[in-house]
Amino acid sequence: MLDRTFAALADPTRRALLARLSSQHDLTVSELARPFAMSLPAVMKHLDVLSDAGLVTRTKTGRSVACRLTAGPMEDAMQWLSRYQCFWSEQLAQLAAYVEDNSWQKDPLSRSNAGSTRRPRKSTPRGRNRRTS
Repeated sequence: MLDRTFAALADPTRRALLARLSSQHDLTVSELARPFAMSLPAVMKHLDVLSDAGLVTRTKTGRSVACRLTAGPMEDAMQWLSRYQCFWSEQLAQLAAYVEDNSWQKDPLSRSNAGSTRRPRKSTPRGRNRRTS
């Protein structure tokens, strides 16, 4: 189910549709489509993807179809992401501690603290050749 959730959230139009539904509950398809520069069938296809992912439910009343945000799949995605947030937070904290530790700057054998020296040439200068003799 996470695959469908992340695939649905990958598209900016679908994220915008979800944002509208999070601020205004039970919008009709026409109301949802109004601010977008696309056809109603195109919006319907985006809503199909969101529905398949379980992020949106649709209810039909007469000729009108109302859409509502469903938070369950996003909660599952947030739980999955939070595990990796903890991992990366720990890794970045360790990196920050390493960078802030000045002991690596005091190492006399460190190449970065040694004076710069000129590299030796890879070959000797050209000698005389037959043409210039």
